[in-house]
Amino acid sequence: MSDDKVAAYLAEHPKMTGVLFTMMLLLSQAGSAVGAASMSTAGP
Repeated sequence: MSDDKVAAYLAEHPKMTGVLFTMMLLLSQAGSAVGAASMSTAGP
């Protein structure tokens, strides 16, 4: 998909911009949470 097609689609569907932003935000936070949860503590 070219940049012009994406820009035209988002111009026609402004709510999709918010949906894509929210999905990107949730995915970036989920990646950080998984990374933090997978850290192990060395100990006895």
